[in-house]
Amino acid sequence: MKLFTKKHGLVLILLAASGTLSATEIANSNITETEIKAAQDAWGKALIQISDDYRSGGIEKAKKTATAVLDSAYGYSQGPVLFKPTLASGEQTFRINKEGALAYFVGHNTAYPADSGFALKNWKSYSYDNAAIYINGNMALTMGNVHLIDRDNKETTVDKTWGFKKGDDGKVRIVLHHSSLPFSK
Repeated sequence: MKLFTKKHGLVLILLAASGTLSATEIANSNITETEIKAAQDAWGKALIQISDDYRSGGIEKAKKTATAVLDSAYGYSQGPVLFKPTLASGEQTFRINKEGALAYFVGHNTAYPADSGFALKNWKSYSYDNAAIYINGNMALTMGNVHLIDRDNKETTVDKTWGFKKGDDGKVRIVLHHSSLPFSK
């Protein structure tokens, strides 16, 4: 029987020490570096999949895949996701709802007329270089570069900051996604 939530970690430790709770009743909600890297890898594979689905099945197939990715990889069920896309500007720079993120990835939304669909740009490969990973309990931040290569072998590098949160279900989801083009003089 679970008596306290994870917010009461000290109470759980004291109850475990006293024998009131068994070790199996105390779930480790700390996020790990391995989980963070797996989430980053999954994001890249999903971006390529959206691009492939657009090429093979058009916008509806791409939109369906992108929606599934947003539902699975992002923490919209936990609250607002802080999403700043690479090529967004003006009043629609910051996207705090799933509709705005979907529009960025696949376009075709009249509420976001500047979005042409970042995920539709014929991507074929993805990699990342983390400058650093910061972990604090069930939350983690990463900052570094993401490298994307399209089918014409043109590479695009973006500066990327991600925030991840491990939910009560044990799944790591993106709650912060900030992307920009590197500064150039």
